[in-house]
Amino acid sequence: MTKVTYDPQFFELTSNQDPLKILITGAAGFIGYHLAKKLIDENVEIVGLDNLNEYYNLNLKYARLEELGIDKSGLASLNGLAKSNTFDNFSFIQCDLCDKNTIAALFEEQGFDVVINMAAQAGIRYSIVHPHSYISSNLEGFLNILEGCRHFPVKHLIYASSSSVYGLNKKMPFEISDKTDSPASLYAATKKANELMAHTYSHLYNIPSTGLRFFTVYGPFGRPDMAYFKFANLINNGQPIDVYNNGEMARDFTYIDDITESILRLIPLPPNPDSFNGSDGSPSDPETPSNIPYQLFNIGNGAPVNLLKFIEILESHLGKKADKNMLPMQPGDVKKTWADVSNLYSYINYKPTVGIDEGLKYFSDWYKLYFGVH
Repeated sequence: MTKVTYDPQFFELTSNQDPLKILITGAAGFIGYHLAKKLIDENVEIVGLDNLNEYYNLNLKYARLEELGIDKSGLASLNGLAKSNTFDNFSFIQCDLCDKNTIAALFEEQGFDVVINMAAQAGIRYSIVHPHSYISSNLEGFLNILEGCRHFPVKHLIYASSSSVYGLNKKMPFEISDKTDSPASLYAATKKANELMAHTYSHLYNIPSTGLRFFTVYGPFGRPDMAYFKFANLINNGQPIDVYNNGEMARDFTYIDDITESILRLIPLPPNPDSFNGSDGSPSDPETPSNIPYQLFNIGNGAPVNLLKFIEILESHLGKKADKNMLPMQPGDVKKTWADVSNLYSYINYKPTVGIDEGLKYFSDWYKLYFGVH
């Protein structure tokens, strides 16, 4: 893939040419880990942050950190940043975004140029059973990030939203200008709230912010609560998989490398004050600039795949057939997602390159190696 050359005029490097300093929250998570791994090859200094909660198996999070040169054995007694044993430009801190004082101190001490917030309590069905964790992590935690960017100004805030904000919309594909006031889950509602919070802080404090509505990201080192990972576990163990809405579902699956390449290209492209048209949420109409440095993008593959076809491809790469347990639609689910990504890919001059068959092969190869499946 093309290597991005950062614009020194944009980043206003210091006289001794210090590298750009980037905070990545959720660095032990799926997207955060892959993003950190990609950025390590650039001329940047990275601080990764994660609370290492037990939403899913911690061993996978520790394995990601080990790939970044952070030994889990030293984390329990650590007070502050842990330096990578492998990469000179990566450090890690175990911290919860809700720890207001530590987050404020981190911003003050580090002086970040760019903040990429990938930390959140994820999962749609989990939000039905554990709603309070979404309010603390996704709202209170994000507020602390915004406050850090307010008091210690950054050149660009990039944060994770979700395709879930489109909720019960029927029109396809989903466009940034579509209304997002009919969420189907509390998780979706918190992600929509993040967009509104970021808009408010961009307006009040001139924080350049970019929100990314992710569409079903998958790949190696993925999240075990995601369908493709759960399916792989069950198929490998000879157990039936639950197929909701009798398989009449479709998702815009997006391979992780296409996600990280897109974010890397966005870093040196913060929104200018005319990026947002407050009337419909779309990029600005030159006739009605809003003077707010705020923008939103869908970030997806732009090609929905039927769930049964997805399972068939996964079966072929795992070399095993699935026993399917057909079930009705579940609360909080939507039947289909499909991203209109034209504005993002004209903005960064990049389109996804990994199709579903290739992407599931990469995941399956990693899965079999990681779990010792023969």
